[in-house]
Amino acid sequence: MEDLDDLNQEEIPGVREDLENDTAAAAARIQEYLETLNNIPLNIAITGETGAGKSTFVNALRGLSNDDEKAAPTGITEATLECTPYPHPNYLNVTLWDIPGIGTTKFPADKYLKLVGFEKFDFFIIISGIRFTENDVKLVKEIERMEKKFYFVLSKIDNDIRAERRETDFSEEETLKVIREDCVHRVAQLGIESPKVFLVSSFELHLYDFPLLQKTLERDLPKNKRDTLLFVMPNINPEIIIKKKEAFQNKVYYYATLSAIGSAVPLPGLSMVVDLAVLVSAVTEYVFAFGLNVSSLKRLSARTGVPYADLCAVINSPLAAAEITKERVQQALTELKHRATRTAASRYIPIFGIPLALIFSFNENCKTLELILDELADDAQRVFERALV
Repeated sequence: MEDLDDLNQEEIPGVREDLENDTAAAAARIQEYLETLNNIPLNIAITGETGAGKSTFVNALRGLSNDDEKAAPTGITEATLECTPYPHPNYLNVTLWDIPGIGTTKFPADKYLKLVGFEKFDFFIIISGIRFTENDVKLVKEIERMEKKFYFVLSKIDNDIRAERRETDFSEEETLKVIREDCVHRVAQLGIESPKVFLVSSFELHLYDFPLLQKTLERDLPKNKRDTLLFVMPNINPEIIIKKKEAFQNKVYYYATLSAIGSAVPLPGLSMVVDLAVLVSAVTEYVFAFGLNVSSLKRLSARTGVPYADLCAVINSPLAAAEITKERVQQALTELKHRATRTAASRYIPIFGIPLALIFSFNENCKTLELILDELADDAQRVFERALV
């Protein structure tokens, strides 16, 4: 398989030739590409001192409330006594690691990175509830020495905002500016040049600096891991929903080609079974990334206090808030394919040199997947507005 850094290229090397000579080989190559793309590992280290709010932040990124049975344990005492992995509930290739603060008895500063298994982490998020300390700076200097990325997150900014609201001349924008500048100044005084500091509420990720943190992480990650991060991010604003939709649009022609091979080319034991299975796989990806599967919607309801029934009430697609079965997808596809025949020609061109026998099925699949993607993205937007706006 090609190097992962090349996965977002427009065309998979070798597929064009295989489609002209060996469609089974082309299907295998595309399938391998998609499986690799969907299983790129991402390991995020969350660290900080006792009471900083590490576990709550871990839970928030996983879309969980603190009382969820799969949540990282929280408390005013040091809940994290060892490096604990918390896989994302929808994406097992993404793991958030709740790791002890540097300088504890079990994790002394001089041995910290070796003991926590530094090499496996893609980046570090250093959490503080009030201020960053010399121990945090010791960790940062080691991270810098290893040429890894790190980010300071003040995780309880909502507490500061509530306290400042009592002032008669309160301005949220000015309060955030003062806190941010003071935090950057203090960290700089401890010896860190141009620190990246983000003010975040773990209970309301759509507010304050979390959207900026998400953009910064996306920019700093290697190209092959950006979509991995994007798909696990909660829908904190319409921009993230749009980005997810665009990322899926970039893969539509792969799914359409793979499905077309199964439906239009006489391969023993395949045909319609492959066609439907591929489309089920694509639809499942869309539903989970947009947070429209049943478990994600229930977790969102628990986190926001908006009744689950109210979230479902704004959903139009029959593929959301439901178990995704072949029968359900087949029923939806029947309706959508009928609608697709009335739409304008697909914007997708069979870039792989698809044989004539595949072109009709390819175009039909592209248009159908686009309709599904549009509908689910619109549902995600409505759920976001109902839950958070």
